[in-house]
Amino acid sequence: MQYQHIFHSFLHILNEMSPYVLLGFLIAGLLHVFVNEDTLTRHLSGNGWKSVVKAAAIGIPLPLCSCGVLPTAVSLRRQGASKAATTSFLIATPQTGVDSIAATYSLLGLPFALIRPIAALTGAIFGGVAVGKLAPDKDGNKKPSASSIEESKKESIFKKLKESIRYGFFDMIDSMGKWLVIGLVIATLITIFVPDSFFVGLRQYPLVAMIAVVLIAVPMYICATGSIPIAMSLMLKGLSPGVAFVMLMAGPAANFASILILDKTQGRKATAIYVCSVIITAIAFGLVIDFLLPSSWFTINAATDSHSAHMHMGWFETVCSIVLGLLLLFSFVKKFISKLKFKNISQTDMTKTYKIEGMNCSHCRASVEKAIASLQGVDSVEVDLSSGLATVSGEIEDHKITEAVRLAGFDISIG
Repeated sequence: MQYQHIFHSFLHILNEMSPYVLLGFLIAGLLHVFVNEDTLTRHLSGNGWKSVVKAAAIGIPLPLCSCGVLPTAVSLRRQGASKAATTSFLIATPQTGVDSIAATYSLLGLPFALIRPIAALTGAIFGGVAVGKLAPDKDGNKKPSASSIEESKKESIFKKLKESIRYGFFDMIDSMGKWLVIGLVIATLITIFVPDSFFVGLRQYPLVAMIAVVLIAVPMYICATGSIPIAMSLMLKGLSPGVAFVMLMAGPAANFASILILDKTQGRKATAIYVCSVIITAIAFGLVIDFLLPSSWFTINAATDSHSAHMHMGWFETVCSIVLGLLLLFSFVKKFISKLKFKNISQTDMTKTYKIEGMNCSHCRASVEKAIASLQGVDSVEVDLSSGLATVSGEIEDHKITEAVRLAGFDISIG
């Protein structure tokens, strides 16, 4: 009976999210293909507040997680984006995204969905301006190249749409699938096993509860979409909407892996400003929600509870859940096969294996592959995300590969 209760709770949360998540993945693919990186860089090369605002506005709809945004930001920085604009982009991007905003609306309602990007924009501008004032660039920015723009123009619309679907429904699933499932499982377990009385005491002290959530959320890794069902479950158990909002914002924006990489690429002072901006903004907006805005805006319908989950499973939502489930299964099977493949690779004089540290998603993997493949002498390169191994074929010196990978924002050692 208990297992059936858990199953119904999980299915209900999944059905509520799946249509919006799939829509978000589609839009994510379109953004990835039709919005050129060099175009972005031209608007992010200054140290003033305009470049900071532009970086935040660009980052908010992009569906990149806190690890996936790092290689993108490193690439933008290398092509000419300022440190202030890069910091703004780093803060805004992982906290939101078209997929997570849509999923937020589906589970938590319109007020949460509207306030989330506003808070991300505010924190990104605050952090970016602070970095521009306290840790500005000491050297000039490079001009972006137009080569990728010319290459993009040669592609047909059909090929771009095909690439959009591939990226949105396969690469994005590879990147976020595990964390989305973890978020759903944690939400289900909280809903079923955590007694309502556990949060009664904390409800009287929302600021203390927010600080506690920050201490839990910042070290862990959870994507912007995966944090939504967790926040919903916490509200159902008695925590205030403001505390749930802190989980939505602080969890996806910072984790130990991203902090370590930022320390190497942005500097210690900029990294400290980044973390403080995320925490301060999340708590500030959480307090606004709890004390200044009508509580009726943030009421979750009782039907959201798992006890009535079996009554609200429409056919469209069920089909979307099945499609999302199949995509997740395909992603997990593909990763398993890839892991087995890399275990059977043999070393030769023309093939070497390198251990890459710091990869957490498909965006990281793609950045490493691109960095190594661009080197003269490399015939082919394959990077396995699960094992962290990069297999390189060709005649090229180790120090060149090491330099290219480290410039991309990752650590490397010879396997």
